[in-house]
Amino acid sequence: MSEQEGVQRPLSGVYLNPAAPRRAAFAQACAGLFTQLRLAGDAGDAARLLAQAPDSLLVLDLDGFEIGIDLAALGELVAARAGAPVLVLCPFAGARWLAALMAYGPLSYLIEPLAPEALRRELGVFLRAGVPEAEAADPCALLAVRAAAQAALAEADVADEGARFGARLCAALLGWPGVCHASLFGTGGGPEPRLRAQGAAPSAAGIDLQAIVDGSARVAPLQHAFPGLLAATSGETVLLDDPDKAHAPQLAAALRGHGVRMVLGLPLPGAGPGAPRGALCLMFGVAQRFGRAQLATLSDLAQLAAFGLRTAELARENEALLGRVTELATRDALTGMANRRHGECLLEGEIRRARRYRLPLALIAFDLDRFRNVNDAYGHPVGDIVLRTVAATARALLRSSDVLVRTGGEDFQVIAPHTSAVDGLRMAEKLRAAIADAVIPGCDHVTVSLGVAQLGETESADSLVVRVNAALARAKRAGRNCVELAMQ
Repeated sequence: MSEQEGVQRPLSGVYLNPAAPRRAAFAQACAGLFTQLRLAGDAGDAARLLAQAPDSLLVLDLDGFEIGIDLAALGELVAARAGAPVLVLCPFAGARWLAALMAYGPLSYLIEPLAPEALRRELGVFLRAGVPEAEAADPCALLAVRAAAQAALAEADVADEGARFGARLCAALLGWPGVCHASLFGTGGGPEPRLRAQGAAPSAAGIDLQAIVDGSARVAPLQHAFPGLLAATSGETVLLDDPDKAHAPQLAAALRGHGVRMVLGLPLPGAGPGAPRGALCLMFGVAQRFGRAQLATLSDLAQLAAFGLRTAELARENEALLGRVTELATRDALTGMANRRHGECLLEGEIRRARRYRLPLALIAFDLDRFRNVNDAYGHPVGDIVLRTVAATARALLRSSDVLVRTGGEDFQVIAPHTSAVDGLRMAEKLRAAIADAVIPGCDHVTVSLGVAQLGETESADSLVVRVNAALARAKRAGRNCVELAMQ
């Protein structure tokens, strides 16, 4: 929390906050701790007062300030202190202020809310001895955690909503000193964040965050109390150094019951200015005070987590896109059946399988009789309805192993594995009768002519198609609405 050493505690102070009632409340609670306490409503007032008494303690109360508007002015105040003491009162749901202000200079901080008595007590301790120093950052420990988190990115390309990546990331975060539980929340484009992964150290193996979340949700709006959820919904860094400060008694009791004394929520940056992608949540067995190096590393870990989730999302999007492209490339858009190119590939595959296992294979070709007259009489929209109805009628009669292919405008084929010429004739006759009886909205009944051929022992796909089309042509010449068997 503090990066200052050997500082003599001042007896005069300058308190800065934009709200007059809050300034009055602070003066009432803490004025007796100072020989002289002066109040400022903005950074300019504070700068003038500090110029008059440079050794005064600057108490910077962030409640009411906006980081996007006031950071530069407040940061200049911190930078101008040149080693003189600065104490920041930071709301627990606005902890990103800490890293931002530490970039300007050293400071100490207390996390609010603090009741007047608690504020007076904490401030008295600070004036006597200073807020306990942040533990010195061990570069090796920080590098080890960062390296483990980067290694977890190798699992982020799986299309399982980043579950494996999340599990490995939580395991990496357990290497942070003092962390007893780590969890990852993700939004995934949904309205509410949800728990993606969690991991616990052996000393906290009994923590089940999902159970804590479910149990506490009945008492208070948990998204405004639990740091992981609050960070995921607000985009703010949340540092709860005392579970009671969240004003959610059941949640606080559950955390304390598991030995949790501090919880940190880190938002995962989104792709743009909108809502965050989720949040990292770290639980500590002992309350800690962070310095600039720790906060910078935590920010990097949040960036890595966001990148990992986005990589997993891209993997799922690519899989869905590949499926869509495959469907567009293999399916007829009007009827939903296999298109000609895909049908040719399937026929070649079935021929190879039939040869390998010495199984019969039949090919049925059919087209609609006088379909041009349908389009001329009723229009192309009705013609499309006719084609869809014919395809659906045929598909309903076929077996799951049979493949219906639309090979042209009104031309279709049926690839029928395990089917001899005789069985193919029976199948074709059923198709002819069912299509003739089909009810087609906006149109009279239609009929089809069909040709049937069985694959020869050494016959190619092209030869089989030529023979079945010849049989179809004979059916047309025979008066239509009939079936013909192809000659060998």
